[in-house]
Amino acid sequence: MKLMKTLLAATAVLALAAGAAQAKTLVYCSEGSPEGFDPAPYTAGTTFDASSRPIYNRLVQFTKGSSDTEPGLAESYDVSEDGLEYTFHLRQGVKFHSSDTFTPTRDFNADDVLFSFERQWKSDHPWNAYTAGISWEYFNSMSMGELLSSIEKVDDYTVKFTLTRPEAPFIANMAMDFASIMSAEYAAQLEAAGTMDLLNQAPIGTGPFEFVNYQQDAAIRYSSFDDYWGGVQPLDDLVFAITTDPAVRMQKLQAGECHVMPYPNPADLDSIRADSSLQLMEQEGLNVGYLAYNTTMAPFDNVNVRKALNMAVDKQAIVDAVFEGNATAAINPIPPTIWSYNTSIVDDEYNPEAAKAMLAEAGVENLSMKVWAMPVSRPYNPDARRMAELIQADYAAIGVTAEVVSMEWGEYLSQSSLPDRDGAVLLGWTGDNGDPDNFLAVLLGCDAVGSANRAQWCNEEFDALIQKAKITSDKAERTALYEEAQVVFKREAPWLTIAHSVVFMPMSTKVTGYVMDPKGTHAFDGVDLAE
Repeated sequence: MKLMKTLLAATAVLALAAGAAQAKTLVYCSEGSPEGFDPAPYTAGTTFDASSRPIYNRLVQFTKGSSDTEPGLAESYDVSEDGLEYTFHLRQGVKFHSSDTFTPTRDFNADDVLFSFERQWKSDHPWNAYTAGISWEYFNSMSMGELLSSIEKVDDYTVKFTLTRPEAPFIANMAMDFASIMSAEYAAQLEAAGTMDLLNQAPIGTGPFEFVNYQQDAAIRYSSFDDYWGGVQPLDDLVFAITTDPAVRMQKLQAGECHVMPYPNPADLDSIRADSSLQLMEQEGLNVGYLAYNTTMAPFDNVNVRKALNMAVDKQAIVDAVFEGNATAAINPIPPTIWSYNTSIVDDEYNPEAAKAMLAEAGVENLSMKVWAMPVSRPYNPDARRMAELIQADYAAIGVTAEVVSMEWGEYLSQSSLPDRDGAVLLGWTGDNGDPDNFLAVLLGCDAVGSANRAQWCNEEFDALIQKAKITSDKAERTALYEEAQVVFKREAPWLTIAHSVVFMPMSTKVTGYVMDPKGTHAFDGVDLAE
């Protein structure tokens, strides 16, 4: 059955490419299916790769390969002396995509900016809950609702954001995927037709590639947008061939069925290096892989139980077996490649006997629990099933029975965020903007409970520190606050911090212009294929 699905997926991709046989088409063997094509409700890099990066733009954007920002749909911006007002001066002449059912009658303007943010902000907005189960995870986790005082259309090409408090990472946050700008005109047409769900299924943006079609769990096709404000792309077409198995991705890459693939098996790296038709890019990842306990449910509401479970796991064995040494054991919830990393913190020691004694002292006997394992490869975890099995064995050595469970990726993400979730969840994070707030607040802040805070952990001391850091403009002061927050995190142990990985990108030697991004993005604007 698995082989049949693989063959069907490959057939689908070939069929898609056949229509553009004379065109320059790059095939990217994506690791999973997107949750949708509206990036704002989601947090998965897989979804962003398929939506915000090819299809949309933001007011400001990250310079390729870095966390520095540069103009995007806003040509410039002004900040008031008190840090409360940000006035964005919008780029004129920016065109929206069209489709068989939508032809724009105007260029991008301030109305699109207001629509894109107000739908996430205002609970009475008609687009606030336009599709079943939708939630604005980034917007809420980052406390944007409390941060915004007003968004004002000064004129068609000027928008002013007024904040309730200074926010040091505000501009970097505005370059993130959730801040992608949608077409208000397209949304109005869908609302009038009663087909609002199509905003998430048939996207319209201003980005370098137009959405063509999506075959569920098989392939996504895009075409170069001739009127893109950033210039016409070297590629004519872009195809995402959804291939969840890294071994199959590797086979397709070697066979020339795809040109680029993410997240190779660590065991395949040597053969990739030895293949003259392939090139291998690599860089230290801005990431962390972790196991999040549900700290609201007994016995995981007891810090000593969490500490005991952490001490039971041999993290170096995981680094060796799962990453084949291409990672470092994680101590803190942020990677050492990001500023404010606290180098003075000592990790929980690997000590099964002490872990056993600590559980006994906490009155915990015959503990049974679930360990959730992701069904897809991620930069911070290339093989979650294998990792879960190693943790399962380590837990068994201290008398804890762990059941490894998994499910489809989209369901995994939604179910793992529920406050009453049963079990500890393997997950991870790649930084979106190079700011510590993007890890500490988004993943561990009180506002993120029920969404990106998979530990459901709300610690007043920790939260006060990160909230104070947000409104502090001095980087040295922010660093001291974040360093102290990491001390609280380590003391309270809502996670087992597992690893920070090296990220590898294999691709055909025909591919030129591809730039690896420390934030884990996979973007194909500016990429070309040699004949």
